[in-house]
Amino acid sequence: MEQDPLAVLEAVRHRSPAVRPLVPDESVWPGVADPETLRDQLLDWLSQYANAGTRRTYAYALGLPITWIDPAAAPERPGPPAAPPGPLHDLAWFRFCARRALDPRDATAGHVKAWLHALDAAGAQRRTRQRMLSTLSALYGHLAETGAVAANPAALNRARLGLSSSARESSPTVRLTAEQLKALLLSAARLPYSRSPRLARLYALRAVAVVALLTLGLRISELVGLDRDDLYRTGGDEVVRVLGKGGLHREVYLTDLAREALTAYLTERDRLGGTAAPARRGRTLAGGSPMISTRDGGRCSRVDLYTLLRRIATHAGPALDGVADRVHPHALRHAYVTIALEQDARIQHVQADVGHATIATTEHYDRGLRSRASTAADLVAAAIAAAPDPAP
Repeated sequence: MEQDPLAVLEAVRHRSPAVRPLVPDESVWPGVADPETLRDQLLDWLSQYANAGTRRTYAYALGLPITWIDPAAAPERPGPPAAPPGPLHDLAWFRFCARRALDPRDATAGHVKAWLHALDAAGAQRRTRQRMLSTLSALYGHLAETGAVAANPAALNRARLGLSSSARESSPTVRLTAEQLKALLLSAARLPYSRSPRLARLYALRAVAVVALLTLGLRISELVGLDRDDLYRTGGDEVVRVLGKGGLHREVYLTDLAREALTAYLTERDRLGGTAAPARRGRTLAGGSPMISTRDGGRCSRVDLYTLLRRIATHAGPALDGVADRVHPHALRHAYVTIALEQDARIQHVQADVGHATIATTEHYDRGLRSRASTAADLVAAAIAAAPDPAP
């Protein structure tokens, strides 16, 4: 069987980057004479980002194998087959170049514009094209700085392309109400786990903890990156230290809702694991242990939690009718912001809570001014608690 000429751009399991040289008789990168050098240049760029979730997102968006930067990102596991590639799969930038036998370092502004037009023709929304162009521009900015390319071909006039940052559309994210968030919490608690009855309580408590943490406005990448050591007390309050975009940390205050859900989950997890210190008070003894883990103690992936949340929404009953298939982690982050503002929270507090670094008043927010009174978390939790119980 003829070898796929794009094999180098597909995830290859069972092999780690350290033991997988790109030799001509094993893998071919069309148009690239020195694939090892290009790979090292790309990994050098990705290594600048402290957040592993950011590295994986950028690699995936550009069409690079996730196993290059995270060999454990796609472990073999029993279960249903992976979903088929989406309509934009072959239009990831490096696949676009490879199908034209174009060395990405020789790309011009004309190639980038042709790629953007192809994305548009394939149905990519403006926000998607904005995001993909921004990622590409960041990559080529680095390659230009290091001398790998002469100039940045993605430094285009975005206004002419209809992709300027001021050209904003209404968000396609479903708007969830406080009542719907409560329905998700109740659904998580009663989610059926017929295949593992002995672990049913653990899995239900984990599901509730995931939803409760997402009601704090966390990004999904921030949630999966949390360790138990990130939970501690400051100023008399319990917080989680979250690693956000740009490698910046922020403190997120735990609501009673999130604290109780997390305590119940960690206590049950420790009980089943035989840990001597079942709960946690102050800084935990479980250094390096993921906050939300698989049954074997590994770190859950974003796909794991996305799938879990969609399953929770599907079982949430009438409150989620018509929107269950549109519920995803960012929808809960979106809900945090909208509910907080509806409850008259100060917008500066909300921006600080969710780590919106693009807002000048938040980007350089003085951590010394952060306190329990300067977070909208309790307002959002109170709105969820006050929401009427969904119809059975």
